[in-house]
Amino acid sequence: MLNLKAKPFYLDDAAVSWVSRTLAELSDEEKLGQLFVPIGYSGAPGYLDNFIHRYHIGGIMYRCGDAKEMQQTHRYLQEHSRIPLLIGANLEEGGTGIAVDGTCFGKQLQAAATGDPRQAYQLGKISCAEGHAVGCNWAFAPVVDIDRNWRNPITNVRTYGSDPAFVLACGKEYLRAAKEENVLVAIKHFPGDGCDEVDQHILTSVNDLSCEDWDAAYGRIYQGLIDDGAQTVMVGHIALPAYQKRFNPRHPDKLVPATLSPELLQGLLRERLGFNGLIVTDSTCMVGFSCAMERRRAVPYAIEAGCDMFLFNKDLEEDFSFMREGLEQGVLSRARLDEAVTRILAAKASLGLHKTSAAGIVPPPSALQQLRGPRHLAWAEECADRAVTLVKDTQALLPLDPKKTPKVLLEILGDFPSNERILNTFEALLTREGFRVERYVREQFETADFRVAHFKEQYDLVIYLGNVENASNKVTNRLNWFTFWGNGNNVPWFVEERPVLFISLANPYHLIDVPMIKTYINAYSNHDTMLRAIVEKLMGRSPFLGKSPVDPFCGKEYLAW
Repeated sequence: MLNLKAKPFYLDDAAVSWVSRTLAELSDEEKLGQLFVPIGYSGAPGYLDNFIHRYHIGGIMYRCGDAKEMQQTHRYLQEHSRIPLLIGANLEEGGTGIAVDGTCFGKQLQAAATGDPRQAYQLGKISCAEGHAVGCNWAFAPVVDIDRNWRNPITNVRTYGSDPAFVLACGKEYLRAAKEENVLVAIKHFPGDGCDEVDQHILTSVNDLSCEDWDAAYGRIYQGLIDDGAQTVMVGHIALPAYQKRFNPRHPDKLVPATLSPELLQGLLRERLGFNGLIVTDSTCMVGFSCAMERRRAVPYAIEAGCDMFLFNKDLEEDFSFMREGLEQGVLSRARLDEAVTRILAAKASLGLHKTSAAGIVPPPSALQQLRGPRHLAWAEECADRAVTLVKDTQALLPLDPKKTPKVLLEILGDFPSNERILNTFEALLTREGFRVERYVREQFETADFRVAHFKEQYDLVIYLGNVENASNKVTNRLNWFTFWGNGNNVPWFVEERPVLFISLANPYHLIDVPMIKTYINAYSNHDTMLRAIVEKLMGRSPFLGKSPVDPFCGKEYLAW
């Protein structure tokens, strides 16, 4: 028997009664619908009605869009749903997790670089306040993975670093802020990413720690956040062989993701860690889930194994039919279905959705005024100022002086939509300081004069902007170069000819690929507030205050030379 009055739901008698009464009134089709959290692609009423009336969904998530349009979409969904919805968003770095016109505070690793967990509180406060204003009530955050492996392509700047104690402290601060805004958190990605060097989007990843080492690292984090009342856990497509074997000595010698592992969901998360809240899968479109089991069986088995909600779909109609077949054939038991739906309803009741009119669940349009409000922008500036980290300057280049190095070659590395904005902003800031800036253009140098003397005549300083953003479905986020037998002005052959500065905006580990560059800065985020903070420090008007939350030398001493 679930205790809905206990942590993390803390329901009163009226709320418990609502959960019991609502569960009893639901048909099998409606119960099955509550399990699903599809991704939304449109705000058209007909499109939304299909979700609400045909599939009876329990939640939904949209990628970020215009705040006003997102709020209107969320309001329509809540006003037309029989049962209030959980509306999620990846609120990992600010209000921009749901609204393009929200406040971009910065990546989690940026907050961690300040050394102050309160920055994680301010990140959570901005993310959840602006998310709530748009109509979200469920933050798919904070990320509490540990960045243990510099080669991992997906954890990186999304984490609070490599120290479990600091990750826990920051996670607690985000949770505190989310509770103040009446937004659920989904701590992720259980049982913990960051050990291996792969991405669960494209294969099942592995946490290879022993049970004892897991307890001291990831277990410490999850236990601390569960004890503090985290309401939901997002489970990754990550195997944890040590605990899977401990709870089941006959566990098959194959990688089984946590989303399909009763050993990890029931044995570790429910029993050992004592989690009584809601468990949601990570996106079930990921290969880490899909490759583990035939989908017809995996869809219902994910719930039978211990998950309560099913995130995203390859095809909602087909997945819904798989879930229904699973119930009819006994892959999904009625007891497990009722338990999952009970927790879903309890999560909704814990937010007070059961006693709020449908029209009042989503705030009025006036609530959008807090997006990019003065306090939020001031907090973003403060965090950027305190985060920028000078990793090394062995050539004593800084501060820069346009009288000493007036002619600057500016290059950006990475191929992302943000490149043009970054170049425009950074070039304007340098020009304002008195530098004459020329952008690197690949085509321009394919038939260029390769003489060293010519290069030295053209440029006094080279600045690289590393913008290899953290993105899913990529095998690596290392640097790539354009070079013609070592010639051209893209690859840094010229470090002994002219001073070279590397500024990483999106990955703290690029020094592994540019050890020859003697001045290197990590900034962790690429928003305009960060770019302005960087230039203030380059010019010596502001000190470098950031402390790296990870090892930027990747365990290689020579990178510091």
